[in-house]
Amino acid sequence: MRVFLVAGEPSGDRLGAALMEGLKTLSPEVQFDGVGGPLMQAQGLSSRFPMSELSVMGLVEVLPKFFHLKRRIAETAQAVLDTQPDVLITIDSPDFSLRVAKLVKASSSIRTVHYVAPSVWAWRPGRADKMAKVIDHVLALLPFEPPYMERAGMECDFVGHPVVNEPIASEQDIKKFRVDHDVGDAPIVLALPGSRRGEVERLAPIFGAALQEFLTDRPDTRVVVPTVAHMVDVVAEQVQDWPGHPIVVDPRKLPSDHAQVQKRAAFASADLALAASGTVSLELAAQSTPMVIAYNLNWLTKLIAKRMVKLDTVTLVNLVSDTRAVPECLLDDCQPLKIAAALEEVAATPDAQHEAMAITMERLGRGGEAPGLRAAKAVLDRMNT
Repeated sequence: MRVFLVAGEPSGDRLGAALMEGLKTLSPEVQFDGVGGPLMQAQGLSSRFPMSELSVMGLVEVLPKFFHLKRRIAETAQAVLDTQPDVLITIDSPDFSLRVAKLVKASSSIRTVHYVAPSVWAWRPGRADKMAKVIDHVLALLPFEPPYMERAGMECDFVGHPVVNEPIASEQDIKKFRVDHDVGDAPIVLALPGSRRGEVERLAPIFGAALQEFLTDRPDTRVVVPTVAHMVDVVAEQVQDWPGHPIVVDPRKLPSDHAQVQKRAAFASADLALAASGTVSLELAAQSTPMVIAYNLNWLTKLIAKRMVKLDTVTLVNLVSDTRAVPECLLDDCQPLKIAAALEEVAATPDAQHEAMAITMERLGRGGEAPGLRAAKAVLDRMNT
């Protein structure tokens, strides 16, 4: 069996690696080709070009790289057509992935699978109908997504979210993290301003100003900033003037499995977190870390989002648990004083989010079969029917 995979950012790399591991378990002779990051490469993929070239988000951020990305789309689609795999699996990054799938479908009958349903329930509802023209099967991370995909004519399976595989950090790991980073018994606030250059550069000054306000009466609190390997230098530069003597957690200094342990320990050590919107809210929920979500977009992308987003919350913990337990400061509300006030609220009632976080983990599949294996089974089962 030959599988061509395309991932465009670190979260997709993690999904792809778990899926590849599941496919190898079920079909040991499987062969891989495509584009992915270090985790997918560790599972046997030789990436055709660096995945980091695709890690851009937002209309304005994409524009300067438009022609380069367009070339990469054409190159990737042609590689699929040249190698004729049994299945093309695109992972998240829909603006890139679905364009590749469109070119492939225009010239072949190769089966197409997309892993991570685009958020059509939040905005761009017409995307599912367009997607159905080029995608045969969707692997959904969230339990409420299959009806949206099936309604548009695609097969869809809820396979669980990979965050449920994350172990809860042990007391020993937490203690080691505090010792290694010379934190002692100090209170910790996590700050997570994103994993892409554009969002880090946009959010870091706002987060820093919010923390300056919040930490005024908390001089002993330390700020810990976990980040991904390719963003360490950017993040370090952006946070150097923050209060709380920020500690940038550098995953490059450790093997990948140890880096994940360190990240979980950082999350579990924290009293609360200030984070950009996205999957990180689920990672925090997995470690029962209370949080505030704050996010803003480039002015043009924000203008479009205001017209198209139909939900009153975008935080996944709120959506999956069907609560509004996690405070948000989004778009025009992404301001230092409003964020600091939300942090004060969470600090005063740190247990208020625990029930919503527990419900979220249960609904995403904690305690069940590993999502990567479930995804692999879904791919193979649908191919054999």
